[in-house]
Amino acid sequence: MKERRVVVTGMGVVSPLGHTIEQMWAAIQAGKSGIGPLTKFDTEGYTSKVAGEVRDFDPSLVMDRKEMRGMADFTIYAMYAAIHAMRDAGLDRDGEQDGYDPYKTGVYLGNGIGGFEVAEHGVESLLSRGPRAVPPMTIPKLIANEGAGNIAIRYGIKGPCATIVTACASGTDALGAAYQAISHGMVDLAVSGGAEGAITRLGVAGFCKIQALSTRYNDTPEKACRPFSVDRDGFILGEGAGILILEELEHARARGAHIYGEICGYGMTCDAYHLTAPNPEGDGAARAMLNAIADAGITPEDIDYINAHGTSTPVNDLMETKAIKQAFGAHAYTLKVSSTKSMTSHMVAAAGGIEAIISILAIRDGYYPCTLNLDHPDPECDLDYVPNEGVSGTIRYALSESLGFGGHNGALVIGKYEG
Repeated sequence: MKERRVVVTGMGVVSPLGHTIEQMWAAIQAGKSGIGPLTKFDTEGYTSKVAGEVRDFDPSLVMDRKEMRGMADFTIYAMYAAIHAMRDAGLDRDGEQDGYDPYKTGVYLGNGIGGFEVAEHGVESLLSRGPRAVPPMTIPKLIANEGAGNIAIRYGIKGPCATIVTACASGTDALGAAYQAISHGMVDLAVSGGAEGAITRLGVAGFCKIQALSTRYNDTPEKACRPFSVDRDGFILGEGAGILILEELEHARARGAHIYGEICGYGMTCDAYHLTAPNPEGDGAARAMLNAIADAGITPEDIDYINAHGTSTPVNDLMETKAIKQAFGAHAYTLKVSSTKSMTSHMVAAAGGIEAIISILAIRDGYYPCTLNLDHPDPECDLDYVPNEGVSGTIRYALSESLGFGGHNGALVIGKYEG
């Protein structure tokens, strides 16, 4: 049984919609798409030519260029967002760290794929020039735990340091692990969220090969992500990071921290059904949501908003609609659901961190973000998905849901902080 309350005291982002909380949230409220043409490599021969790329990004504003040369893209994104989150929380003041016990602080980072671009370069070097040409930092840069490790090194964090790999649910499950560690007394504070940098030749080709990406809207990329729409045809691969500082309530109060919101509950399940396809009836997703609600000590009727996984794939959106109906019954038709991936793209492991941040801001400002491009709703997806324009309204509790290949389902209940 959990004994301690867990609050959010800092946030940082790298996203296709901007690299500060304010930039990203303003774009979300404006219904702006961060999806555009795929420019990172020549897309000749690729069936999908759109992506949610991180643009106009200068990590040297907060990181040393020499340091960055030893990092993969996903690690750079994670570090940049973590630095901003720590500064936002008042735990990093111009490079001076204070306000936390390093032995009672942890890092829990979600990552799905690791440094794909590093692996690609290493393989090319191996095949073209032999094993002696493989760069010496290939392994340290590409493995998925290096994001968490680099954050811990920068901040001298000596408590638990873990990388959660549950595909597209990784960011949510990392936040869930951090929440559990704090609520049960393992740590007082945690740096947590998700990061991904998989817009590479291999990454895009692999998703194209299993027909997961949108191919119909290459000429109108801002229209390509269409969750719950009858004319959806696949997800849009994105990149970036969403990092939150989670803290035990009394620890946060004692240092006078600003509190954004509260993590109230977490649920995690597995479909045990298929490597890439979800259970079409949504049983695992429904159980994850209900487990999170039970953990929060509330009822399904207390949830006002769901930030859905909402990938814009034919299979996911219908399944997720069924799961919401299964979990919420008649209340499914009165609460609001939206997929902000319609604006951010699908940032894989980073999605859970970004969408938790969006849910916190939605509660804070009393604003339901929209599902962009929902011009022609699928008749079988018949809930209130807040089409095309966000609306104002009180949100007591939000639920952020993430689902991943392998049948992984994660759900967080996030509440308005009440002292």
